[in-house]
Amino acid sequence: MTTMTEGSVREFKMPDVGEGLTEAEILKWYVQPGDTVTDGQIVCEVETAKAAVELPIPYDGVVRELHFPEGTTVDVGTSIIAVAVGDGAAAAAPAQEAAPAAAEVPAADEAEEKKPEGRQPVLVGYGVATSSTRRRPRKSPDAPAQEASAAIQAEMNGHGPVTRERPLAKPPVRKLAKDLGVDLATVVPSGPDGVITREDVHAAVTAATAPAETPEEAPVAATPAPAAPAPAVSYDTARETRTPVKGVRKATAAAMVGSAFTAPHVTEFVTVDVTRTMKLVEELKQDKEFTGLRVNPLLLIAKALLVAIRRNPDINASWDEAAQEIVVKHYVNLGIAAATPRGLIVPNIKDAHAKTLPQLAESLGELVSTAREGRTSPAAMQGGTVTITNVGVFGVDTGTPILNPGESAILAVGAIKLQPWVHKGKVKPRQVTTLALSFDHRLVDGELGSKVLADVAAVLEQPKRLLTWA
Repeated sequence: MTTMTEGSVREFKMPDVGEGLTEAEILKWYVQPGDTVTDGQIVCEVETAKAAVELPIPYDGVVRELHFPEGTTVDVGTSIIAVAVGDGAAAAAPAQEAAPAAAEVPAADEAEEKKPEGRQPVLVGYGVATSSTRRRPRKSPDAPAQEASAAIQAEMNGHGPVTRERPLAKPPVRKLAKDLGVDLATVVPSGPDGVITREDVHAAVTAATAPAETPEEAPVAATPAPAAPAPAVSYDTARETRTPVKGVRKATAAAMVGSAFTAPHVTEFVTVDVTRTMKLVEELKQDKEFTGLRVNPLLLIAKALLVAIRRNPDINASWDEAAQEIVVKHYVNLGIAAATPRGLIVPNIKDAHAKTLPQLAESLGELVSTAREGRTSPAAMQGGTVTITNVGVFGVDTGTPILNPGESAILAVGAIKLQPWVHKGKVKPRQVTTLALSFDHRLVDGELGSKVLADVAAVLEQPKRLLTWA
């Protein structure tokens, strides 16, 4: 992840966060040339196609140069910041003005360097490793980007050189492979520096049916551009505003297009009286077991869906195109769609099926607050099995949600409104909402989808079923 150069200057490179992504955008610098930094200090925030991530610097020193401005998209393995360390730190300020070219050239006879035992800074959300590491011998400047990515990841994890790494591919290509059930490790790449293209994925597919095309991604550059490109920002003309599509929004758009044209969607609707559920929400707010926890209708809706899945486990599944198999999951990672300034993300609650109601409330609260702060880690958005999207918070009655890629069902919850309703033979004002369940018709037929939606509605109409159906 770092490179020692002449003059005791270290180059900190854009790391791979472990997802096999090939680039990230620099959102914000927290340091400037001349600033003193310490081991583990956050120096910048970057955005991948998965999430925003803060990067810590792994040594002490003085910032000598920021190689790219905010808003620049940088390839993994490209140096983004130079830091003077040791004896070179004292001369960092004058060296910044002179900026001799020789100081930026790696020493030809550089040997392996030992790192001290102790804390090894890693990306937010991936924990901290304590170990002693030895850096691998330097590769030549024109070594493939695939090898550079492997070395970066190995150093971040506190291990030696890796023998097998995650194949390089753009997010839309990775998503396409997932939809088709193709293992990227088995695909022969044809793109620059070993990057797998859409054509490579299609060539590996043996099944007769393939998904519709999605927009092509630009090829990855073989080497970093000599000069930093101008940051892509929104700009106004006389009559319109144009904003580049990138990061989370770009990945979401590609995923939704792929999902819509890969899985045959069916959506069913039901309108239900949730008056008793709303009363239970108010009662739980006063319960000491929920002290300090946020209790709202979404909590009971999530629990109702988990009960429905337990009663109809085949809904919690995925389609394996390559193997031509339906994979039923015996766990529920419950996704909650969250709108953020950077776009829609779907973090999920791991093993939600095993949580008590207070535990589920705590997990929901943490998920929502983390998403709003823009600190959702890539790991939190992986492995979802079923999703809830709450369009009711916008005052919307219902919708036809698109499946999260790799999942077979998604539940949309509409606004809860006071409406006239026939209750016990009389028309009375009741709290009513409309639920919509979209499902993949390849593996979920109308009977199964209807049973799941009916069970969710039944629990919300009579929440005591949370006990009798448990």
